[in-house]
Amino acid sequence: MRHFEFHKSHRIGWLRAAVLGANDGIVSTASLMIGVAAAHANTSTIMLTGLAGLVAGAMSMAAGEYVSVSSQADTESSDLAKETAELMNEPESELKELTGIYMARGLNADLAHQVATALTAHDALAAHARDELGISEIVAAKPLLAAVASAGTFAVGAALPLLVAVMTPQPYIIYTVAALSLVFLAALGGLAAKAGGASLFTGATRVAFWGALAMLITALVGRLFGVAVA
Repeated sequence: MRHFEFHKSHRIGWLRAAVLGANDGIVSTASLMIGVAAAHANTSTIMLTGLAGLVAGAMSMAAGEYVSVSSQADTESSDLAKETAELMNEPESELKELTGIYMARGLNADLAHQVATALTAHDALAAHARDELGISEIVAAKPLLAAVASAGTFAVGAALPLLVAVMTPQPYIIYTVAALSLVFLAALGGLAAKAGGASLFTGATRVAFWGALAMLITALVGRLFGVAVA
């Protein structure tokens, strides 16, 4: 009978960027709108602020993720190039190095050498990338995927408080946007936790807490320093 296992670590690359994008979209857009509303801005100004935040935030997330993850990819490529050269020029030293890694993980010297020899014969670079450098297909940097995931999920997240504001009379915008944004954040945290195999309650609580804090501080800033907008 075959044994099947389903792990969630393959989701790390896109899940982090997607959760970060959606969370930032909800928090930043809702906070901007609440801050402007607390400064007694009119509805059109509040909506314009939210829309500008959506566009600017999505582009910023895409650029930031692409640059950041590209830097990681460049580092990985540099390390792999260096390892390739070492395997060509010093194969025996690299074999000893791999053997030492497996011995440190609990194998005896003979077995460690056998494993290192077999993996080197199969794919030496892959063995060193995985066991020496910690680079694997699961965690390898994917700049374009991270950029698209962040920008797309930011836009979706930012659209939620905007839609709430559209359907809410101006006197109630602050309270309605804040309350429903917290619901959205809690749901996002719960879904992210579920996808990652973590606690639903913990995921929902921590995301909602930081979102509430951000909106509260922004509202206080708008109330303290804002002026009425005609």
